[in-house]
Amino acid sequence: MKDDNKEKTGDEVVQLRRSIGLLPAVCFIIGTVVGSGIFVAPKGVLMNSGSVGLSLLVWALCGVLSMFGALCYAELGTSFSKSGGHYTYLLETLGPLPAFVRLWVEFVFIRPSVASYVALAFGRYVVEPFYAPCAPPTIIVQLVSVLGVTFVVAVNCFSVNLASRTQVALTFIKMGALILIIIPGVIALANGKTQNFQNGFEVHALTLEKLPLAFYNGLYAYGGWFYLNYVTEEIINPNRNIPLAVIFSMVTVTVFYVLVNVAYYTMMTPAELLLSDAVAVTFANRALQGLSSTIPALVALSCLGALNGGFFGVPRMLFVGAREGHWPAIFSMIHIRRRTPLPAVLFLYPLTVLMCMSGEIYSLINFASFSRWLFIAMATLGMLIHRYRFPLHPRPFKVPLAIAVVFTVVCFFIVGLSLYSDPWNTGWSCFLTLTGIPVYYLTVHRYRLPRGWRRVFNYCSKQLQILLEVAQQEVQTY
Repeated sequence: MKDDNKEKTGDEVVQLRRSIGLLPAVCFIIGTVVGSGIFVAPKGVLMNSGSVGLSLLVWALCGVLSMFGALCYAELGTSFSKSGGHYTYLLETLGPLPAFVRLWVEFVFIRPSVASYVALAFGRYVVEPFYAPCAPPTIIVQLVSVLGVTFVVAVNCFSVNLASRTQVALTFIKMGALILIIIPGVIALANGKTQNFQNGFEVHALTLEKLPLAFYNGLYAYGGWFYLNYVTEEIINPNRNIPLAVIFSMVTVTVFYVLVNVAYYTMMTPAELLLSDAVAVTFANRALQGLSSTIPALVALSCLGALNGGFFGVPRMLFVGAREGHWPAIFSMIHIRRRTPLPAVLFLYPLTVLMCMSGEIYSLINFASFSRWLFIAMATLGMLIHRYRFPLHPRPFKVPLAIAVVFTVVCFFIVGLSLYSDPWNTGWSCFLTLTGIPVYYLTVHRYRLPRGWRRVFNYCSKQLQILLEVAQQEVQTY
């Protein structure tokens, strides 16, 4: 019996393994952050900020704010060793209700919205070169987007190592794409092409209510700095690698993003940038005429990397939520040979495909951002409360108090003001968030589903477990 147990702790044990080192962790953050945002969001930032100088300031401040948030999450990730990101931190600091509501909104609309936006950007950049100068048929863009989602889901179902290596490769490709944009912009700037920066802070149409929308667009492009916290249990030496990966990644991304926007403005006037639906392609047609056809392919691969990072990280939140009893148990199971959280990954697939086929992408940023930033602010508020209540709790990495307070206050301010800026999208987002409260009391706090429904559900779960060849973890990984 003893020998059997010893043998069981080897490669045959069903568990998520610690296989993510420092380089994959850095690539995971950069590869998830740098997606479609830097190629799509500049238009939204400029439109809502009102001037070139202010838009560059917004990009820099969004980078600083994202760095502050990433440092707060580095403390949370080293203080609580569980995977699951936002969900886990809300559960540990503020209790089960906000944690469940965060889980609910993530899978009802935040993740499908964000994933479909990135997927549709991928589809558009793949298809556009074949139809230029005409607009590509919407159905073709949607079908290519679904193919991209299908590829990423298949990779993440097949192997954790394959998904990790794919992320590393795509990260190097997308950083190459950014360098390809930055170099001609810097050269043009050095040659005196500065006319678009003259009177850069002359604001034509700035109003206070539009400023949060400028930050939402900028912060959307930086979104992903928290994804490493979804996979804490799979990181080698997390107390060292999480803070190092966060700091290196966010400094790199912020510098690159500001330089890319400077490059855009060397080649395009503000009016021309606002008229462009594909800023990187417009830039390439002017600055990289010999390589202009390469840029859409590189942008498409960049979007694919962001999509892969999302499908790698977010299912771990669902996995942990199911393990804690806040979601059906089938989603806390792992494929017995592949060692991947197969049910959690597959659960996202139909919702994302459905939203891709709807074709609506431009209102999704504000729609998804309200709830996402509300719960990020609540998580860092919970961190401050936890510090006060449990001062002796081990914290291998501790962010300065001023940074945590500034980040939390700014997040709540942006979220509150956005209800005034875009009441329709943020109002719907707020309403859908609140629907998680009655769902919690009906399904988690007191399980009130009829007995017949429960029997059917349990039978279906058992058959699904057999079909997918999945089982619960056999060892504790936190």
